[in-house]
Amino acid sequence: MKKLQADEVYKKCDHNIFDFETTEELQPLAGTIGQDRAIASLEFGLNLPAKGFNIYALGEQGTGKMRAIRTLLSEKVKKEPVPPDWCYLYNFKNPDAPVAVSLPAGRAIEFQKDMENLVNTLKVEIPKAFESKEYDKQRNKILEDFQQKQREWFSTVEEEAKAKGFAIRKALAGLIIVPVKRDGEPLTEEEFQALDPDTRKRIDELGKMLQDKLDDVVRAVKEAEKLVKDMLIRLERQIALDVIEQPIEEIKKKYSFNGKIIEYLDAVKEDILNNIQDFKIQEETVPPMPPFMKIQREVSFSKYSVNILVDNSATEGAPVVYEPNPTYLNLFGRIEYKIQYGMAITDFTMIKPGSLHKANGGYLVIDAMALIKNLFSYDALKRALRSKEIRIEDVWEQYRLITTTTLRPEPIPLNVKVILTGTPFLYYILYNYDDEYRELFKVKADFDIRMPRTEENIKKYAQFVSLCQKEEGLLPFHKSAVAKIVEYGSRLAEHQEKLSTQFSSIADLIRESHFWAKKDGKNQVYEEHVNKALEQRVYRSASIEEKLRELILEDVLIVETSGRKVGQINGLAVIDLGDYSFGKPSRITARVYLGKAGIVNIERETKMSGKIHEKAVMILSSYLWSKYAIKKPISLSASLTFEQLYEMIEGDSATCAELYALLSSIAEIPLKQNIAVTGSMDQKGEVQPVGGINEKIEGFFELCKIRGLDGTHGVIIPRRNMKHLMLKEEIQKAIKDGAFHIYAIDYAEEGLEILTDMPAGELGQDGTYPEGTINYFVMKKLDEMSELFKKKEKEEEKKNEK
Repeated sequence: MKKLQADEVYKKCDHNIFDFETTEELQPLAGTIGQDRAIASLEFGLNLPAKGFNIYALGEQGTGKMRAIRTLLSEKVKKEPVPPDWCYLYNFKNPDAPVAVSLPAGRAIEFQKDMENLVNTLKVEIPKAFESKEYDKQRNKILEDFQQKQREWFSTVEEEAKAKGFAIRKALAGLIIVPVKRDGEPLTEEEFQALDPDTRKRIDELGKMLQDKLDDVVRAVKEAEKLVKDMLIRLERQIALDVIEQPIEEIKKKYSFNGKIIEYLDAVKEDILNNIQDFKIQEETVPPMPPFMKIQREVSFSKYSVNILVDNSATEGAPVVYEPNPTYLNLFGRIEYKIQYGMAITDFTMIKPGSLHKANGGYLVIDAMALIKNLFSYDALKRALRSKEIRIEDVWEQYRLITTTTLRPEPIPLNVKVILTGTPFLYYILYNYDDEYRELFKVKADFDIRMPRTEENIKKYAQFVSLCQKEEGLLPFHKSAVAKIVEYGSRLAEHQEKLSTQFSSIADLIRESHFWAKKDGKNQVYEEHVNKALEQRVYRSASIEEKLRELILEDVLIVETSGRKVGQINGLAVIDLGDYSFGKPSRITARVYLGKAGIVNIERETKMSGKIHEKAVMILSSYLWSKYAIKKPISLSASLTFEQLYEMIEGDSATCAELYALLSSIAEIPLKQNIAVTGSMDQKGEVQPVGGINEKIEGFFELCKIRGLDGTHGVIIPRRNMKHLMLKEEIQKAIKDGAFHIYAIDYAEEGLEILTDMPAGELGQDGTYPEGTINYFVMKKLDEMSELFKKKEKEEEKKNEK
């Protein structure tokens, strides 16, 4: 057993190791502290271009994952080439499948402007060409020639008909030949029937012959009209071609390096020639009133525009995108719609990019938990990384009862390094249960929550304080305040030789200390302001702890801190509320009676015990039997419980306390109630370290302090927990004054001696313990109980025989 001194329960930081007075004199921290393993993994993953070597950066919140990633990427991307621009163009062959085109960085905007200028030029030049005298001259000549031939053909038939007493008249069925009288009036039906049969027959024959000739002329005129129409179309195409040929050729020459653009420009030229009317000046018509409104074709030139998806004209090096909300649409882009005449319509200009498009050729950083929470995002990301292409799809299409027409944009090749950030728990869930994840995220960057407390790291801590101070415009920190923050880093790490790397908590303490120094009217932050910040942080969160302590002081929750009791001891537990943890003393009792039931864990029987606690009780049983039942079997029934426990219990840190309560109950030796116990134990009786040691000690100390420290109060802890002690100053002073004691033990029997002021006793060669020792009384009592139980069994047998 070792009784600890005040300097052993807290490791101070000597502020004289700092070569500055305030952090104003320090260079702010550049880079990351204490994460060499994680940084090496990140550098490996970022520099290996092979498929599947994406990165998962795992670590607890506040360990500096994002800061490290930002720092590394900011330097790395400067040396990498800028990726190309991406744009979508109208597909004249299949309008529902827009064409994806890549261009060197900055050239997409040029191409967009070139196409805008082309369309604007053609809107002016094409109408001007069709208003020219040359066009009118050629068009009029074609029409005049046609009209001349038309007149000649009809004149020939008309003269022949006139010579034979016929004339050409218009009817509903078209032009017809009718007989006429001498005055030129058509012969009526009555007049025709009044003629003799021979004359009627002759008129019929002549009329039929002339009608056939007229029909031939009509057919010839219609054929000529088609030819004229074709000639006019060819004329218009030629006139338009003369206008568009040169500007399109200039654009083709400028982008001759890109075959897709050349093909696109050829299609643009052909489409303009086929839709010349769109460029001609349209007569403005008064729109009809709403009851008579009809959907009319609107002239749109959007199909000649360029939809820039990714513009890297202002990008320096490779792009880095941090996606805070990785929904499917935010990652992969979307196709937007607009409502027109009650219908949702879209086109290729409404295709919008996602984070993957913007990060293509660079790096994409995503929070893993946010990715998993968003529907479709995780599976779609894996699919994109596997296929190395980005598809913009309507993800809800497969769930609709009725399919809708939408665009199918051409996929874009994907070349991106994805970095997921998240907790270790999520990393191992994905790694063990998702085979695809293991193939795609092969690099693990593990950010530790602690680092060695070396002089180098202490000085880097000071630089971190300087960084926060200068970035946020805080008051300078005196070196005494920095030393106190370093000590808090060890308390947070729960280790005297370690420092916490959860810098978000350290940064919060820095800000809070600045607040109290400012409120105190100081121009620097001193040690007392850091202490004030820590005190106030506890005060803001300790409401539940104080209420539980009040219940103990009022004897609602019974915890005795004086006197001695048989089969009763004070154990120590930690209650973790998430934002605040504190120690809570708990009364553990044991009762022994005749029987062979062994040790009964009441918490287990009531299903209020976790697996680890159940295992601890079984280890305790094993230790008891191996120590006292070597030579002969023992008969024992005992029960163990945490009194006034109204919630689940888990953990093995009460094993020693339960053993002491059980042995006290067996040997009927009272235990000191002014000493609390924590510590796990193995089957051989060696005491093992436990967690939350500082909170446990402080919780019992606070209770004893309120009731009045009398120099007998203390705590028994595992010796292996000594390096984890970072107790508050008040306890250090109490230890120094002899008002409170901390005992560190290696073996369970050492604690038993402290609690009883009796020697434990060692097993002799004859299998017995020395008289007057605790083990002697335990063994004696167990033998008596075994004899009594055997005697009772024999009596029961005799009674049954009778």
